[in-house]
Amino acid sequence: MAANDRQAREERARLRTYQARQEVHRRSVRRRKRDDVIAGIALVVVLALATGAQLLYFSAGPGAPEAATPTPTPTATPVPVPSADLAEDRTWVGALTLNDTALSIELDGAAAPQAVSSTISLVQSGFYDGLTCHRLTTEGIFVLQCGDPNGDGSGGPGYSYGPIENAPEDGVYPAGTIAMARQSGNAESQGSQFFIVYEDTTLPADAAGGYTVIGRVTSGLDELRADITDYGTADGSTDGAPVRPVSITDFAVE
Repeated sequence: MAANDRQAREERARLRTYQARQEVHRRSVRRRKRDDVIAGIALVVVLALATGAQLLYFSAGPGAPEAATPTPTPTATPVPVPSADLAEDRTWVGALTLNDTALSIELDGAAAPQAVSSTISLVQSGFYDGLTCHRLTTEGIFVLQCGDPNGDGSGGPGYSYGPIENAPEDGVYPAGTIAMARQSGNAESQGSQFFIVYEDTTLPADAAGGYTVIGRVTSGLDELRADITDYGTADGSTDGAPVRPVSITDFAVE
């Protein structure tokens, strides 16, 4: 009897999940029809914004996640890039918690000294506390992108840096890889936004090279999939905000 009750509960849960996804899909279709009416205006606006901003993104094909950081104004006080010496030419271990999902991580300060130094500086300053993972891709490219202070792909730490470090020559980023987002063709455009590869992914290099790998998830990847990425995106697409909102609730390295 207990087994039958459990099975019934599981079936009801699956039905609710299916119905929710169907409703999200229906709403997405309605939005797309509505948006077609203003598509021309939206295109003009996007082109204008693109002219005035530095667009950080993966140029690896359809479904690739994007991020952006505003161009500093002439009156803004420049934020210095953290010294590459902070990485101390060693492996840093730590924990990254997304919602209630705890990931154990390693950052390779020897292989990517500048990127790891920047990340360590941001972690130690509390920069990442409460920031979101605003973008999830679910087809061909399997990444969860985090670290934007604006929560919409438009923010950064107030500086950008390079060069590209520790990028795989074959363009293959194994599951668990942690790497930095950057502007297409611009090796000096890395900032605070990073991505976690949750399934093996190929990201072909562009004119600037590949993507800086700063470390890897050493445990918790299965939980990340079960708790966050397996649920897909909020609008049912292969590239968008996670259906389950994701926040960085803890980030520590030592």
